[in-house]
Amino acid sequence: MGIFSRLTDIVNSNINSILDKAEDPEKIIRMVIQEMEDTLVEVRSGAAKSIADQKDVERRLKKLSKAQSEWEKKAELAISKGRDDLAKGALIEKNKVADMATLLEEEVAHLRDALHRNEEDVIKLEAKLREARAKKATIQARHSTVSAKVRVKRNLHDNRIQDAFDRFDKVDARLDRVEAEAESYDLGKGQTLAEEIAGLEASDAIEQELAALKAKKAGTTPPAVKKTAASK
Repeated sequence: MGIFSRLTDIVNSNINSILDKAEDPEKIIRMVIQEMEDTLVEVRSGAAKSIADQKDVERRLKKLSKAQSEWEKKAELAISKGRDDLAKGALIEKNKVADMATLLEEEVAHLRDALHRNEEDVIKLEAKLREARAKKATIQARHSTVSAKVRVKRNLHDNRIQDAFDRFDKVDARLDRVEAEAESYDLGKGQTLAEEIAGLEASDAIEQELAALKAKKAGTTPPAVKKTAASK
């Protein structure tokens, strides 16, 4: 089973569990991102192991290549000494080493293949992870907006709010009655004698100022303003 197939199975299983519990969408996307991050760590760990194994096999291959050269030299030495039997034995050992090297070369090819697949998985997974993180921001924003709308709608349809406004109306009506009562105490009350005299004095002062302005404009002396009885 491939990395993405297994990841899909895990994610789908968890999402179904969350949906069964009516969990919020933010939790779903967080769970998806967490699974992808965990899988990315696992894939990179597998890639690191493949690299280490490949290096180990390549070191062994170098040793086997050196061993083949040494057995070939031994065979040549045996031939030069007229010992064909020893030369044959050396060549047999060389072939054994060559067979082992062939197996290790196949193993290296498999490891390189696995490493290449891991690299492709990492690239794809990182791209999907970036996409999921961007999606998370969008989902969070939408979820916040929708949640706020739901709270507003719920409040607008909440009888307690209407009851509160009804109480406000009653308070307004009560304040209107109190204000009307306070204003009623002033009904029928005329000006006092002192207030009337003060009004006359204010009127005389205005008349005098007006006459002065006219005289100034005409270049004459302003007429004397008659004083009220109160100012005499």
